[in-house]
Amino acid sequence: MPLIDRDDSALVIIDVQSDFYPPRRLDVDRQRFDDMVRRIAWIASVADRLGVPVVVTEEAPDESGRTVPEIRDALPASAVTLPKNAFAVQDNPDIAAAIEATGRTTTVLVGIETDICVAHSAIRLHDAGKRVVVVDDAAYSPGPAHERGLRRLAGHGIETLSAKELFYDWIRTIEAAHTFHDTHRDLRVPPGVRL
Repeated sequence: MPLIDRDDSALVIIDVQSDFYPPRRLDVDRQRFDDMVRRIAWIASVADRLGVPVVVTEEAPDESGRTVPEIRDALPASAVTLPKNAFAVQDNPDIAAAIEATGRTTTVLVGIETDICVAHSAIRLHDAGKRVVVVDDAAYSPGPAHERGLRRLAGHGIETLSAKELFYDWIRTIEAAHTFHDTHRDLRVPPGVRL
């Protein structure tokens, strides 16, 4: 597959909400979830600085809360946040329209849950003719469901990569990487990402 062109990318952050996994959910690895949140916040900050448009979804926000503050604080001012009622973003007319309005043909997906909302979104966007990329260390489902979701994506020919790989695809050159780091020293690299 070709490298991911930042000028043709839109980032979609799926359902990373404060009450999506309430304390009674004992199957949730809180450390893995928190690390994923930090990676998504970092990716959103990188997208902001590189001019990549961002669309955020919130499934049943009255029940599951709003997007977690760490991600919300990292969003570009132009980010669009919309409620999601169907699992696949493509099956929510307002969200599908917001993604289409970016004018980008590559959709980069992060968020939860890998095996349901991320997988459904990736498959439906792929079927609609988009190039779809899922950032596998910036997606999460409890227990074995994460790996099952990634296997399902692979079976549909949907690309997966890491946050680090996405960054370097968007940046492309050593000089651009040095310039980015020098210009954005405030951006702390998240857990599990070594640049």
